[in-house]
Amino acid sequence: MFRGRSYGAVGTALGEAVFATGMTGYQETITDPSYARQLVVQTAPHIGNTGVNSEDAESRRIWVAGYIVRDPARRPSNWRSEKSLDEELVAQGIIGIQGVDTRAITRHLRERGAMKAGIFSGDAAARPEAELLAEVRAQAPMAGSRLAEEVSIDAAYVVEPADHGWDGEPRFTIAALDLGIKSMTPHRFAERGVRVHVLPATATIEDVQAVEPDGVFMSNGPGDPATADAQVGLLRQVLDTRVPFFGICFGNQILGRALGFGTYKLRYGHRGINQPVMDRRTGKVEITSQNHGFAVDAPADGPTTAPERRFGRVEVSHVSLNDDVVEGLSCLDIPAFSVQYHPEAAAGPHDSAYLFDRFIDLMAAEKRTAGTNAAATSAADVSKATTDAKEAK
Repeated sequence: MFRGRSYGAVGTALGEAVFATGMTGYQETITDPSYARQLVVQTAPHIGNTGVNSEDAESRRIWVAGYIVRDPARRPSNWRSEKSLDEELVAQGIIGIQGVDTRAITRHLRERGAMKAGIFSGDAAARPEAELLAEVRAQAPMAGSRLAEEVSIDAAYVVEPADHGWDGEPRFTIAALDLGIKSMTPHRFAERGVRVHVLPATATIEDVQAVEPDGVFMSNGPGDPATADAQVGLLRQVLDTRVPFFGICFGNQILGRALGFGTYKLRYGHRGINQPVMDRRTGKVEITSQNHGFAVDAPADGPTTAPERRFGRVEVSHVSLNDDVVEGLSCLDIPAFSVQYHPEAAAGPHDSAYLFDRFIDLMAAEKRTAGTNAAATSAADVSKATTDAKEAK
């Protein structure tokens, strides 16, 4: 138990305690839907220095279940600030605590793993400690939680390239499944000339095909990937049609499951904007933005045939340099790949922005292949028709 002072709204917040190591980008952190039902401990001691604004939120609301900081700013100081972080937490009913030893909490979580926790302030904090502990222990665990549908949109919408600086007709159209998507992700596609149809987490293959996509994308999101049977089934239908696929974070775990691999819960997860990852094919190291508590259980010792054998060979393309966790998958016989981290980098480094271009190149290559095959089929049909006519004579 750690005692501090109230920060944000007053009351009770329950969730899984996790720590995030980003030195900046707290507004993007708290509005990331992947943090749903989690109490976020900021390891950086000074939080709220630049306030909050209406432009940097990564979704329609704050998603953290509670917020734990050491030394919040007494007042923000930035030309873009519209209100203080404390004011925004109060406005959205997010309960927090300040003045606690976040370094000690982080060490505790690193040694024992992410765990059930609670924040209690106001009248709730005056209750007996045994009651508070019993309430914390009685909450549902993160393992087995199905949360993507809770944070997803209710109705589809379109992000147009023309609204993000693209001059000319869209190059490609993609269907993006919102499992907890961050607003910067369709922005990154749109600024490259890609029209993005953002679909709810409950979308079916008919919904995907209705937008006539050149590719399919699955986003980051919260919860246990073992509960995502509907999305896994949808992705297998997509892969069967050879529509190019790109997934990040939760989307990476869904690709792993679609290929037949398992997933598992990490001890304390990867959360922050400074996570080192190696591309195993090039040896290049990228500093990445991450937020995940589950990972894919796939062999990292070279290409292997997927357990779902119809999808052919697959290899682990990226690994974490901190703990060797699988950070990316690349299919060798079908047009599909994924990464466990967030290449949209909001907030975070831009080392991985090339992955959006890689997906565009994959869609272009598949379109060329489809065109070549169509031309060959057409030529074969003409040849067969000519032969049949000669034989008829």
